[in-house]
Amino acid sequence: MARAAGLPMAVAGALLLTLVALAAVAGPWLAPAHPDELSLAESLRPPGPGHPFGTDYFGRDVFSRVLYGARVSLAISLSAQLIALVVGVALGAAAGYFGGWVDGAVMRLVDVVMAFPDLLLAIGIAASLGPGVPSVLLALGLVGWPGLCRLVRGEVLALKERDFIDAARAIGAGDLWILRRHVLPNVAAPILIATTLGVGSRILQEASLSFLGLGVQPPAASWGSMVHHGLRWLSRAPWLVIFPGLAIAVAVLGSNLLGDGLRDILDPRLRD
Repeated sequence: MARAAGLPMAVAGALLLTLVALAAVAGPWLAPAHPDELSLAESLRPPGPGHPFGTDYFGRDVFSRVLYGARVSLAISLSAQLIALVVGVALGAAAGYFGGWVDGAVMRLVDVVMAFPDLLLAIGIAASLGPGVPSVLLALGLVGWPGLCRLVRGEVLALKERDFIDAARAIGAGDLWILRRHVLPNVAAPILIATTLGVGSRILQEASLSFLGLGVQPPAASWGSMVHHGLRWLSRAPWLVIFPGLAIAVAVLGSNLLGDGLRDILDPRLRD
């Protein structure tokens, strides 16, 4: 039952993420205008012909900016999650497999990082490095790895005493070969699930940093900064907040549905 219920969720999540990705890739062809093109004569136009999502206070087309914002959000979120994946898997596998002082050092570092709320730590790192894409990438990558590290460590601890690992050691296989050929392939499913769910968190965190002015800088389009600048016009032009907010919600929902669906499909503990 769990696998059957997980498939529709995974398909729905994949479709939503594909829709966002296609919008990002096809943005230059779908956008009715350049996202930074100013036209004060068309300031704060409501959604309608020519401007499906209306215009902002500078007369910029909101639909175009949402499309280009998808490119920024996905590029930063996926890159940051990749950083978290590499660091988390490497440290988690080392801690779980080698144990001893390696495990102690890695887990104390995890405890230190996880003592701070993710978003608060990301804000601190980004503010220290200065606003911009590189600081956001580093900040989101550094706050995203501890969860993956703990997950991988726990899975490796359960695997490393299995008979097939002992057999590989008995024939003289080295530690790195065992990790690469036997351990990591057997923890690929939980890593995939956690990584997929993590993309949604990175999208929200990137939008939050941009909302606070620490992310992508104007005039570049970013969903978080669009929501921030639209707040002052909320009563007069609510579409400035509604449409970028919906874009964030769709992207995060797609990531969560895909991750939950993959969990139901791949996790052997949920199988009938």
